[in-house]
Amino acid sequence: MGLEKLFDSFASQRVLIIGDVMLDSHIWGAADRISPEAPVPVVQVKKKDYRLGGAGNVAVNISAMGAQAILCALVGQDDSGQRINQLMEAQGMTRDGLVISAHRPSTVKTRVIASHQQVVRVDEESDREANPEEENLLLQRIEKLLPSCHVVIFEDYDKGVLNDRIINRTVALASQLNIPTVVDPKKRNFLSYQGVTLFKPNLKELREGLKMEVAAANLDQVKAACTLLKQKLNAQGIMVTLSEHGVFIDYQNHQIKLQAHPREIADVSGAGDTVVSVASLCTALRCPAQTIAALSNLAGGLVCQHVGVVPIDKNELKREALRLGIG
Repeated sequence: MGLEKLFDSFASQRVLIIGDVMLDSHIWGAADRISPEAPVPVVQVKKKDYRLGGAGNVAVNISAMGAQAILCALVGQDDSGQRINQLMEAQGMTRDGLVISAHRPSTVKTRVIASHQQVVRVDEESDREANPEEENLLLQRIEKLLPSCHVVIFEDYDKGVLNDRIINRTVALASQLNIPTVVDPKKRNFLSYQGVTLFKPNLKELREGLKMEVAAANLDQVKAACTLLKQKLNAQGIMVTLSEHGVFIDYQNHQIKLQAHPREIADVSGAGDTVVSVASLCTALRCPAQTIAALSNLAGGLVCQHVGVVPIDKNELKREALRLGIG
């Protein structure tokens, strides 16, 4: 499939994103003096904004690529939960997959940015596992929504939405329907994603999940770790993001290492969400391993040029991919 046709085909894809949705709050200001109370900067607030984060940022990236994002997640019965609903509505996203819980707060991450640098991040959250009621409601949403989708993304931030039962039931149902499953993991459920199509940890997650040392610059170590992980998960493919060392993919009987594209890095926040979004759409369209790795690697680098968590610009990605001869 040529690049032009691939980008056009994204519009026909429906993506079910299951995981931990967050509210990203940004406080933008200037820091021109040090507080007399403590050796910390005083930030003069200029503006505030709110964005969908976590699994919500993956949904925003999927939408930015022209596909339909269907978010399945837990939100609290609170003001932040209402704001998440409002942001999804503003993005034109269906809220059929959201479960509103009276037993947990919505996850909020507040970043204070002054002079184009992040000064501090404040987290409000619970990482308690979903209770039986929440779990059953989530599974009802998944079983209803999944058959009409083309790919499933598990977006795991260890905040309690995903557990063995939800993972196993979803992977089994997706497998029956021949729908690929892609995972952006964290530590708690790392080895729970048995039989998935593509498993995408970063280097830190790979080290922690396998409890072994892996040097990003040592290709033999990266290959060995991916081979071991692929066996442990009985996964079809593994793709590891290696930060400034690029990306490695072991999929479709190919092992490919791609270098990172030189960029002026402003902020790495949300880059992993962009990578898994593009990789999932390519996986849904049965792209070769080379295209999956190259396009998602390029997308992750592009969003790092911007301050704050921002979605991929589809047109910019397409222009760069054409320039570099990807596809």
